[in-house]
Amino acid sequence: MSAIPNSLAAQPKGGIKARALRLHHKSGDADSISFVQEDMLLRRDREDQVIIKITAAGVNPSDVKAAMGMMPHALFPRTPGRDFAGVVVEGPGMLLGQEVFGTGGDVGIRRDGSHASHLLLDAAALTLKPANLTAVEAAGIGVPFVTAWEGFRRAGMPKPGEAVLVMGANGKVGQAAIQIATLCGANTIGVVRKLEAYRGHANAAVTVLDHSSVDVAAKVRELTSGRGADIVYNTVGDPYYAAATAALALKGRQIFIAAVKKIVEFDIFAFYRGRHTYLGIDTLAFTAVESAELLREMAPHFASGKLKPFPIHRDFTYRFNDAKAAYQTVIGSSPERVVLVPED
Repeated sequence: MSAIPNSLAAQPKGGIKARALRLHHKSGDADSISFVQEDMLLRRDREDQVIIKITAAGVNPSDVKAAMGMMPHALFPRTPGRDFAGVVVEGPGMLLGQEVFGTGGDVGIRRDGSHASHLLLDAAALTLKPANLTAVEAAGIGVPFVTAWEGFRRAGMPKPGEAVLVMGANGKVGQAAIQIATLCGANTIGVVRKLEAYRGHANAAVTVLDHSSVDVAAKVRELTSGRGADIVYNTVGDPYYAAATAALALKGRQIFIAAVKKIVEFDIFAFYRGRHTYLGIDTLAFTAVESAELLREMAPHFASGKLKPFPIHRDFTYRFNDAKAAYQTVIGSSPERVVLVPED
């Protein structure tokens, strides 16, 4: 999205009344999350801001963890929700009526978010929704795909023929990483914690390894003629750390986005002898504007069908009155993407 010419910029107006889910205090656990539906007035105070009528908003584990007080930088009171899709109803003339989507590490955490009827954002935080996606599908893209894309962008996008090992293949970031790796032509191996098939879309065949019954590092080396994985995308952290590190090729890169226990035994000798690179990805540090830069890079691939949104099943689409149930479903490790849809 290019800069908005001043001649096309609409003047700030009197504002729009929004209905928002509000969190006034941290809950401690998912069962005690308490939402209050409140009316709020959203008003643009700059020409480069927009107000979006929310059509659908994703619910992420980070939304729930922030509500439970697990993120010290989360503000109270606030409207939660990082991911969104909707229609621009106030803002620069060139954007009015446009269907857009987006996400942000600040949105819904350090500032009011998308679990509302309307959302106020900078225009630069928006990505035009590809026409082949529904709003509900677009609302489920944000956090998982931005996390996966940024990890590969930092590590170096996979090259055709490189071996990419995705630990936690059936998680949402894992599925996004596999989509991107196979889009790039990499030979992709996914690791799951128990015997199960890969659940997501891929642009080529994916070899799936069951961590509970296979020596992952040995099998990866067997599959790569002894070389190992050029990139390991470790979406889980320490439970897979030893196997992931042992599977790395010479000059291999390992991407981390999460951890159960933050301390692991680090083999410095293997690290420098292998000339390995470790990269940490924290999309909570990304503003909505920074996240939009990544979504715009991916948008053409969604438009072409090479990247596909997660299927959103009707049973996992919730109205505001059932928002607590939506949050409980997410923190219960649901394999499905959960989306909130505002009441009309």
